[in-house]
Amino acid sequence: MAEQAEAHLLIVDDDERIRGLLQKFLMRNGFWVTSARDAAHARRILSGLEFDLIVMDVMMPGEDGISLTRALREDIATPILLLTARGETEDRIAGLEAGADDYLPKPFEPKELLLRINAILRRVPATAAEADGPKILSLGPVRYDVVRGEMWNGEALIRLTATEAALMKIFTAQIGEPLSRAQLVEDLGRDKGQAQERAVDVQITRLRRKIEAEPKQPRYLQTVRGAGYMLVSD
Repeated sequence: MAEQAEAHLLIVDDDERIRGLLQKFLMRNGFWVTSARDAAHARRILSGLEFDLIVMDVMMPGEDGISLTRALREDIATPILLLTARGETEDRIAGLEAGADDYLPKPFEPKELLLRINAILRRVPATAAEADGPKILSLGPVRYDVVRGEMWNGEALIRLTATEAALMKIFTAQIGEPLSRAQLVEDLGRDKGQAQERAVDVQITRLRRKIEAEPKQPRYLQTVRGAGYMLVSD
C-alpha cells in the first residue's frame, strides 16, 4: 500500500474499541492516523491540523456525523467517508447531501474500508489538464480552471469536495459528451451498483447548486435522457 503511505487520516468515532482497531489497522497499512472521540474533539483537532481524509461515524452522542459533515463543508473540502448503520438508507443519502464523498455501511471488512479510502484519495488523474481543449471553462458567471481544478464565481473561490472536483475533471476531459451513471461510478473508482449510481445523482445535484443559476433547470450540467449527464460550456 505504498501509493498513499503519506496520507494523514482523522478517525472520528465514539466507540473506543473501534477507534483503536481502525487506528492500528490503518497505521499498519502505512497511514498517519489521528483519532477523535466525538464531534467536539474532532473540531478541536481540525482547528490546528489538516488531514487528507476524515473517516467519521454517523451515530455519535451530541453532534452526529451528518451535522458535523455539513458544518465542516462550510470551511474545508477535505474528503469525508461516513460509516453508517446497515439499512439506514436515509443516513447515507443525507450524508452525501451534507457533503460526504462516500459512505460505508457497518459492519464492514477492514479491507473494504481500505479500498474505499484509497479510491477517494486517488481521485481522478488530471487528464483534462493535458488535453488540447480549453484551459478555462465559462459556465455563465462561473469559471472553471481545468489545470488547477479550481472553480470561481467572480473573485470568489467556490469550494469543491473531493468527489465534486473528481467529477469536474471527468466531465471536462469529455466535455459535450454524455456520460452514463455507471461510467461515472467506474471513473470515480467506486464499486458498481445502483446504490453508487444513486450516490452519483446526489453529487450531481450538489455540483449543480454550485454551477447553475437555476439548478432544477440546468444549462451547463445537463441530464441527457437515457444516456446520463453531460457538461457543456458557453
